[in-house]
Amino acid sequence: MLETIWFLLWGVLWAVYFMLDGYDLGLGAMMPFLAKSEKDKKIIFNAMGPFWDGNEVWLITAGGVTFAAFPKAYAVMFSGLYTALMLLLMALIIRGVAFEFRGLVESNGARKFWDACMVFGSAVPALLLGVAFANIFQGIPINAEGVFQGGLLTLLNPYGLAGGVLFVLLFTLHGCLWLAVRTTGELNERAASMATVIWPILVAVYVAFLALTGIYTKLLSNYLAHPVLLLILFVPIFAIVKTRTLISAQKWWKAWSCSALLIVSTTMFGVIGLFPALLPSSINPAFSITIYNAASSQLTLKIMLTVALVMVPIVIIYQFWMHKVFATKITDEDLGY
Repeated sequence: MLETIWFLLWGVLWAVYFMLDGYDLGLGAMMPFLAKSEKDKKIIFNAMGPFWDGNEVWLITAGGVTFAAFPKAYAVMFSGLYTALMLLLMALIIRGVAFEFRGLVESNGARKFWDACMVFGSAVPALLLGVAFANIFQGIPINAEGVFQGGLLTLLNPYGLAGGVLFVLLFTLHGCLWLAVRTTGELNERAASMATVIWPILVAVYVAFLALTGIYTKLLSNYLAHPVLLLILFVPIFAIVKTRTLISAQKWWKAWSCSALLIVSTTMFGVIGLFPALLPSSINPAFSITIYNAASSQLTLKIMLTVALVMVPIVIIYQFWMHKVFATKITDEDLGY
């Protein structure tokens, strides 16, 4: 029972990370298409500024839960996907440095360099996260000892790349809607227009990814065994359709919230399809890392659950308050004009 609870919490924490860091990763990746002036770039940096480091706390939390609740899965994941995860961390570090250094330089050349670092440090993590999770959904080549039989190129298969493209589109739409929430005038219109352009592409890729999921993975097995679970699929369908209607109505907060629901529900659809596997083996299902052969002791899981039930709601309340207080329209005064 505790293993199942922690499996669901594991999925929820990753989903919350994608939902929160997704919008600033997407916004950073879209900066060349949205910013037409130095003022626009400052607005985009300010739209992300108060939130990005707090959002990445959820990445640490999700990784920490993987380590503490399912240490064997953590060991296999971070050794087998080592190169991809190191690239992910390096890109996030470059992005963090860009946030700090961009405002300290005066020359246009230096600003362009840090702008490029921001785009790289935002687009690459979005792509790699999608590639990594698509490969987990598909199954990774691990043997009986849990040793990864492959390299970085092994992960760059058609389904993995499709997952990467899907995540990039989910995050860029999410980022454009966040910019629409925080801006007015031409930049607001540009963000809205870009969201309108991304939406049909996202729908097409989403449908294609679902079709590929039926071909390349066994995620649908749980749903076919328990058809009532198929109702979960209606959540992302509702979210993606409602997002478009809210964009047309220019109700930006509600559109962003539906985009957040889309990211969370898509992640949880995949996670529930995985159960009880954490890292399915594409070599032999018997070699898969599951919640039963990877979990920590019952005592550890009980102590962690007590701590999580106290601390996670506090963090959620704090971040909700922070977004409510700081997520206002950005003005010239905020920029120092």
